[in-house]
Amino acid sequence: MSDDAPTPESTTPDVQATDWQALALRELQQQRDALQAEINELSSRRDQLQQEITSSFAGQSDAIARRVKGFQDYLVGALQELAVAAEQMELVVQPLVVQPSPLDQETAAQAAPTQPAVAAAAGLFSADEALIRQRLQDFQGQPDFYADPWKLRRSLEASGAALLEDWLLNQGGRGAQPSSGSRNRNALIAAAAISILGDLYGERFQTLVLAGTPERLGEWRRGLQDCLGLSREDFGPQSGIVLFERPDALIERADRLEERGELPFIVVDAAEPAVEVPILQFPVWLAFAGSPNEIALEDDLL
Repeated sequence: MSDDAPTPESTTPDVQATDWQALALRELQQQRDALQAEINELSSRRDQLQQEITSSFAGQSDAIARRVKGFQDYLVGALQELAVAAEQMELVVQPLVVQPSPLDQETAAQAAPTQPAVAAAAGLFSADEALIRQRLQDFQGQPDFYADPWKLRRSLEASGAALLEDWLLNQGGRGAQPSSGSRNRNALIAAAAISILGDLYGERFQTLVLAGTPERLGEWRRGLQDCLGLSREDFGPQSGIVLFERPDALIERADRLEERGELPFIVVDAAEPAVEVPILQFPVWLAFAGSPNEIALEDDLL
């Protein structure tokens, strides 16, 4: 046999190398298949979770958003009430005022000229009847979306105009009126009243809104902001519109306004069960009286 003939020992390394490569390739393929199977399983679970989330929270996103927004408005209202409380703190001792005796009062009454009697409630706005009717007629036309702030930017329905006409000219701007059926429409009516009072009193009045929950106050803020072209800065304790959850804080604020010679305009939400007696002493207030169905619906939403 020739010395150049191949021997079994010379071919063994090539065969072993080929087997190792095939084995490594099979292992890599198996790992790839396993990873692909895991990816497919995870993708299926992701799709299933998305489907469950969509089905579970369908119809609830609006309620969740309202509660989150209401809580935000609640915090703003709490800070406003804190500012009002700080404003009402008496940091300076008030001087002692000595009341005159009855004899002095009688003498002063005889010497003073006779003062004209205060106008009746129904005649409070009688001198401005022409302006009020003109404004109510204008509000029923095309909405002016680019009107100046504190001017009505939405169109007022005929029923809302009739309600304001009765409230201003027959009730003298103080009394209850039936709710329009929704808080947004009530906010539109109140915005029209604010626009008219702004024409009559300028900046010498402030609107105080009473509602029992942060969610309701949030709806009032958004409604008035949209109808009057306001910003968040227009809702504060010093000027603009102030929102209250409790009637006692509102009454204290109204008293402070009257002490400064300003006019408080009080708006009571339709969900309030009753109007507090101290509110009745103020010259301008509007309470929306909700129907039993409307109040029951409000209670269900709480």
